[in-house]
Parts: sequence; structure tokens; C-alpha cells
Amino acid sequence: MHKFILMFFFALSLISCGTDTDAGEFVVGSDYLALNNKVILVDTMTVEMSTINLDSLITSGQSRILIGNYDDPLFGKIKSDSYFQLSTTTYALNNSGSDTEAVKFVFDSISMILKYDNYYYGDTTKVQTFDIHRLIQKVKPNTEDNNFYNNSALSYSPESLGTISYKPRPIEKDSINIKMSSTFGEELFQKLKKREVTDFDTFTEYLKGFVLVPSSSNSSSVIGFSATTSKVRLYYSKYQANVEEVPYVIDFTILDKSKQFNAISSDKSGTLLQNLPVPASKLASSLTEHQGFIQSGTGVSCRIDFPSIKEFKRISASGAIVDAELLLKPVNNSYSDKYPLADSLSVYVADNLNRVSGPLLNSQSKTVYGILNKKTDEFNENIGYTIPIGGFLQKEMLKQSDSKSSLILTLPVLSKAVNRVVLGDQKHLNNKIQLKIYYISY
Repeated sequence: MHKFILMFFFALSLISCGTDTDAGEFVVGSDYLALNNKVILVDTMTVEMSTINLDSLITSGQSRILIGNYDDPLFGKIKSDSYFQLSTTTYALNNSGSDTEAVKFVFDSISMILKYDNYYYGDTTKVQTFDIHRLIQKVKPNTEDNNFYNNSALSYSPESLGTISYKPRPIEKDSINIKMSSTFGEELFQKLKKREVTDFDTFTEYLKGFVLVPSSSNSSSVIGFSATTSKVRLYYSKYQANVEEVPYVIDFTILDKSKQFNAISSDKSGTLLQNLPVPASKLASSLTEHQGFIQSGTGVSCRIDFPSIKEFKRISASGAIVDAELLLKPVNNSYSDKYPLADSLSVYVADNLNRVSGPLLNSQSKTVYGILNKKTDEFNENIGYTIPIGGFLQKEMLKQSDSKSSLILTLPVLSKAVNRVVLGDQKHLNNKIQLKIYYISY
């Protein structure tokens, strides 16, 4: 993805962090089998936290129609419009080709049927409203990589072709049905009946696509629908005197998933993130009440830096970081049933300009995640994400150049959701980030 290329003031008293209770017999590989080695536990290293804004996320080809908006008390006004192009397997009415028979067909109605895909975020007990608008611009990316992004947009008609106000039931129900404009449906039907639309090209020239736009007044959640099974269904029938009408349908679906995308935006005015800088920079946690922020869909991510990691080489003439564990704690009251915590965090390695080089890997070249400990106590002190970063810190310590790598934290489902997490930094009153480093001298 072209735009998504995606803190240890080390005092002389550092060694005092290793005590008799921290020392032990530690064996590292065949070269050290005969040696008793002192392991020092260091938990005073400075860790810097900041919030960054990834430039843009690919939201096309995700197979999810994401629609809705809500006011987030921490992240601002969140909104997702969904754009898509339709097509069908046949552009003809159900007849034998006879003009006489075609005259008997009459339009009945047209509806958009959206199938829940079980994703939801926010308050689903409140009514959500959105409208269907017709695109007046082709569903064609204006970039060289054939993708649409969370900040992409297409022009559409202000006229609503259908509206619905409903209480989302993404787990209890299968779908919602939005009755669309009869005038529009009749026009489309006549295009097919008169053979003015006969194939994909003539169809998309006439109907470029749709966008679903949530109301800004009363929606309180963002809901996911399946781009694979949702459809626009045209109902028509054959009229014959003294004979019961025979019903027919034509289904228009999203056959090309790359021509469906979600425009996910956030208005951060009045929040701690309102001064979030350009993608190549960062907003220090000292400016956001000692918190770091993560949100899917909008590109908000948390950056972790270890500014003095190379000072570890001063501990002894020979030594290594054999293990390290980073524990990140969600801020109390930042999560709830409406805003649940994700089970894990994705971890990426990036440079000082937030350019991502790839996911964090362990010594077996397997992807490392931050895993949530869900075990609660009275004060939620045990809840947190644990990330093993021993290998990463060892490499950083041994670097010959002055360059330093950072860790970028996101949520695993990055481009088709709006989940979020708020983490405390080292100076947070109740939810401090913790780093434990096990260093062996030999």
C-alpha cells in the first residue's frame, strides 16, 4: 500500500535494577552450557508513546458494506459511507425474445436487500437512518494502484432513491429491506424491456452505482453488511387477462468486490486528537493526557519508541537481551459493551517517519501480536495487551547506525471496522505501560 508504508534515559544506576532476587542460573545455547550467568531484570527503561495518523487505508475489496455514524466521546464524529457498482448475470426480461410477449411484462417494485455480516460497533439500541443515492461518477479509482481508500469519494445525486430508519439487529436478523423509488425502478425496468440496456457496459453507463449515506442526526452505530450477498432486486410480472400474474425478479449484485469501498472519516474537533499531525509526524502522549490512541478505519495508530535502547551495551562488556515483555493497559472507562476491546493488537516495525517495513516477527519468523489478558479483578488491573519484544530490542541495541525503529500498533481488522483502543503511557495515573527486559551478562 503506497500510503500505508505504513521511549530510556539511561542513568549510571541502571545496574542497580538487577538485584539478588533478579539473578539466576541462565543457560543460552550450547556456547554457554558450562557458564553460570547473571540475569538482570530491568524495568525502568523509558518508553515513549505517541499517536500517529496513517495516511490512508485500502477499503475496497474488503467484502463488507460499512454504513453508519456515531459520536465517539474520545475520537470524535465517526462516519462511514459505502460506495458500490452493481451488475447482473442477465440484462433481459424473462421472455423468449418475442416483442409481443415483452409487452405483457409490468414493473412491480424495487428494493435494496442488505444482508448483515454480524459486525457492529456503537449503540445498536438506537435508531439508525441512511439514504441510497445514485452515483453520477463512475466507480473508477483515480490512482495508479486500482484501489479505493478510506478517504476516497465519488460524486452522487442529492436525490434519495430510498431511505430507512431502523434499529440494527445484526445478530438476531438476517437482513434489512429498503424500498426504493418506484420512479427509478420503472425507469430501469423500461430500459431493460426496450433493450436499451443489454450488457454490462450499457448498464453501467446508465447506472454507475450507489452510495449509502447515514443521517447525521440520529445514527449511533456503524453496521456491517455482506458485499457478497447483498443486492438490489427488481420485481416485475407478466400480466395476462383472467390469469394470475407470474412474478419475476432480477438481482443486481456486487460481482466485482474491487468496485465496492467504504469512505470512513472522523471529525476530531474538540477532542484530544484534533491536532493530530500529518502522517510523517506524531502527537506525543504528553499532549493527550498521557494516552495513545488506535482506531481501525481512520488510520489512527499508536507508536512506541525506545530512545535509549543502545545504552544497554554499557551494562557489561558482553551481554544480550534474552527476553522482553511490553504490557500495554487500556485506559479505564475507555471501553465498554458499546466499545469492546479487541482480542489482540497488530504490531509493525517502522522508521522515524512512520513508514512501515513489515510486521514484527519473532525468532521463528512468525508474526507477533499483542494478546489481551481478559482476566479481570476489582480494579481491572490485570487487563492488558502483552507483546514479546526481546528479539526486536536486541537488534535495536546492536545497530551500528544511528537509526532507530519504532513499533506501530493497530487493530488486526484495520480496513473494514471502526473499533478503537486507548492505552496509557508510563506517566498515566492508573494504566501505566510496563516494560520488563531480561538482560544476561556473560
